[in-house]
Amino acid sequence: MLVMIGFNLFFSPLVPLTDALANTWQKQFPLDYGKVRLWGSVAFVIGSALTGKLVSMFDYRVILALLTLGVASMLLGFLIRPTIQPQGASRQQESTGWSAWLALVRQNWRFLACVCLLQGAHAAYYGFSAIYWQAAGYSASAVGYLWSLGVVAEVIIFALSNKLFRRCSARDMLLISAICGVVRWGIMGVTTALPWLIVVQILHCGTFTVCHLAAMRYIAARQGSEVIRLQAVYSAVAMGGSIAIMTVFAGFLYQYLGHGVFWVMALVALPAMFLRPKVVPSC
Repeated sequence: MLVMIGFNLFFSPLVPLTDALANTWQKQFPLDYGKVRLWGSVAFVIGSALTGKLVSMFDYRVILALLTLGVASMLLGFLIRPTIQPQGASRQQESTGWSAWLALVRQNWRFLACVCLLQGAHAAYYGFSAIYWQAAGYSASAVGYLWSLGVVAEVIIFALSNKLFRRCSARDMLLISAICGVVRWGIMGVTTALPWLIVVQILHCGTFTVCHLAAMRYIAARQGSEVIRLQAVYSAVAMGGSIAIMTVFAGFLYQYLGHGVFWVMALVALPAMFLRPKVVPSC
């Protein structure tokens, strides 16, 4: 447990840091974030499949070996010097301290509330979809295939994001994500029929991917150190805190409501349609 706590303590900040770096680079040269981000999803699928295979062949101890190998590979990757160095903005005229963070939250509270609702609505899916589907008669392998389908849909949207959403603002994309969320979680609360579960998993590209792309577009439109600060807040409260809090509530709701918990998640996503930031600067 101590090893995992230590690993996550140092590993978790890498995602917001790399996303902030990507947003900084987008201001320096044309960078298709979706095509960069999709490799994280591809690596997730490959890593999950490889880990499952090796654990079945050996035992759970192989997980620690894979973590060690992964960290070593990342350290080697960090030694590669980028061709274009990120250029930071001058900090002389920028305020620091808690006042700057509070001002950031006040200025962007609609955006933060919106993404917290959309990402937090995934809590029941992340925590209980496998249990729910297995209770409905699906095998563990079938559940794994369904989860993989969601990641495949995610990769496709990341790959095509620049073409698909070229004319969309972050506000428009958040609306798309909210609609997908209401539809997806509503379907999960109604049926476990395989054709509909396939639709549910394809909609993952709308509930997660489009929301994340909208967030990156919104954050990239900020100026100076606000990019890094807003990226940090987004990662902490939307990708971390909201999901953690909603998972606790989802546990109680699943115990008493069963599949009704997904209806609650649909209701959680619904207000995001109206909380979208009214004015979103274009990239």
